[in-house]
Amino acid sequence: MSRRVVRQSKFRHVFGQPVKADQMYEDIRVSKVTCDSSFCAVNPKFVAIIVESGGGGAFIVLPLAKTGRVDKNHPLVTGHTAPVLDIDWCPHNDNVIASASEDTTVMVWQIPDYVPVRNITEPVVTLEGHSKRVGIISWHPTARNVLLSAGCDNLVILWNVGTGEMLLVLEDMHTDLIYNVGWNRNGSLLVTTCKDKKVRIIDPRKQQVVAVSVRAVSPPPSRCGVTPIACLTLLTLPHPRVSVWF
Repeated sequence: MSRRVVRQSKFRHVFGQPVKADQMYEDIRVSKVTCDSSFCAVNPKFVAIIVESGGGGAFIVLPLAKTGRVDKNHPLVTGHTAPVLDIDWCPHNDNVIASASEDTTVMVWQIPDYVPVRNITEPVVTLEGHSKRVGIISWHPTARNVLLSAGCDNLVILWNVGTGEMLLVLEDMHTDLIYNVGWNRNGSLLVTTCKDKKVRIIDPRKQQVVAVSVRAVSPPPSRCGVTPIACLTLLTLPHPRVSVWF
């Protein structure tokens, strides 16, 4: 008769402790706009959070070194005429952040190291090229001043933020709404997930799709990314799972 041995886990009696109030941010009115976005972005200096705002879209920028209760009159970054849907910090400059909105525009902002006295309302540059709301933005991981945006018009646009011009437009590649876009490590490829239940790997320099998922992914993944050897997709509903595509 064999004896069953239960392996003891070193995490069996480990319990998490909630942080204290002075180590978190409180009283932030996070946006309730229905969009598949994380509603926040962080870098070594700041955390930015999309918040509720009357008469347009806005997000708040808070220094990481100062936590606790947030003043209800804390200055916001405003300028969009419709709700903000996505934000992303520039990987090459910790004081530069981009925002995408329902008003079909993308704006790039310069954030000062000090807390401003009033709202920041003037962007460094406004990028206009989409015909419908823009729900995704992502900076190029290696090239400076290159920003990607994807909108509900099924277009992916690469921008030169320094001049405000379009570098290229990837069109006729997606038959439906784009859910997510991710770069590989050096920015030579990008992967997209789409409402048509397909995962695509695109070479932006050649402006062509180099690979498409053989079978439909149902329901469509909400997040995606590229590693040196594989493509990763994340499905959140109804059962969370990660898929690896070689």
